[in-house]
Amino acid sequence: MSSAHHPVTHPGFRQLDTLPKAHLHLHFTGSLRISTLADLADRHGIRLPHALRQEWPPQLTSSAQTRGWFRFQRLYDAARHCIRDESDMRRVLREAVQDDADEGSCWLELQIDPTSYAPYVGGLTPALEIVLDEARLAAHSHRIGVGIIVAASRMRHPLEARTLARLAARYAGQDSGSVVGFGLSNDERRGDTGDFAAAFRIARNAGLASVPHGGELMGAEAVHRTLDLLSPARLGHGIRSVEDPRLLERLAEQNVALEVCPQSNVALGVFEESTDVPLRTVMDAGVRVALGADDPLLFGGRLNSQYHLAREVHQLNDDQLARLARESVEASRAPDGTRRALINDIDSWLHSPAALGPGVLHDR
Repeated sequence: MSSAHHPVTHPGFRQLDTLPKAHLHLHFTGSLRISTLADLADRHGIRLPHALRQEWPPQLTSSAQTRGWFRFQRLYDAARHCIRDESDMRRVLREAVQDDADEGSCWLELQIDPTSYAPYVGGLTPALEIVLDEARLAAHSHRIGVGIIVAASRMRHPLEARTLARLAARYAGQDSGSVVGFGLSNDERRGDTGDFAAAFRIARNAGLASVPHGGELMGAEAVHRTLDLLSPARLGHGIRSVEDPRLLERLAEQNVALEVCPQSNVALGVFEESTDVPLRTVMDAGVRVALGADDPLLFGGRLNSQYHLAREVHQLNDDQLARLARESVEASRAPDGTRRALINDIDSWLHSPAALGPGVLHDR
């Protein structure tokens, strides 16, 4: 995916960085700024792959769209290896919150598997407590709500997922600096979804939202199975639900939101071109959508890039963009008062005057 920015002139569109919104699909390591990754690598004497030094954002798929996920995972692991201590963890979280606040996000749910960082800071509990403490500090500094999603990995034993669910349950809450959800990430072609059902029951019984990944690398049948077994409030990605119209009806009826990440879908070869991402199809089916950036470190664009794609590629007008922002807030785990205030702010954005003259946006 090219990182070139091609200016596109649009008359009278409202600025997207002033649109209040919630960001519900962002991974901890994947939120890294490329400059920060280089600093951390230099600090710890780690040699980064060429793709993370001089070819950013990396090309993940070939012309035949093969091995996109595997190259993504290799580069992601290389980046994660550079986060080696408490100060690194705090910096990553602090900058992720700042970057979202700068783009108009008013509520951020950041996903992390503390297993990856526990060896460097004394265990799972210290790793999570570092993240929660910095989330509270950063939220206060940047006037944005921050919830944490603890995520298990499909690549690890389901018993470890239960351990993480119990840990997440101890810190469950709805205020900034609390755990608000429990997820399941990594290659959805690995592991049996049913094996993780017990962990999700632990999380739901503690009041945490069930927010597993699904419907990205696998199709509609895998989404049906995830709905049956994990009772999700939201699905990470879920975009391939369009392969079954009955599934879209089910998602709408059960009010399950999809965290759609357009730039990620193209980078990983789920869809060949940005125009192929069926964003409008999902919206037209009445399914709630929350746009997400997924892993900006590897895909090259943060949350506002997804809104720009929705406007410039999918031709959504400001009413429809406001709908996306509103649905992101409604699908979030922000406190009720925060959600009501944000929805009022979105309505104010929509009813404010558009720019009087042409504005330059960026097709990312």
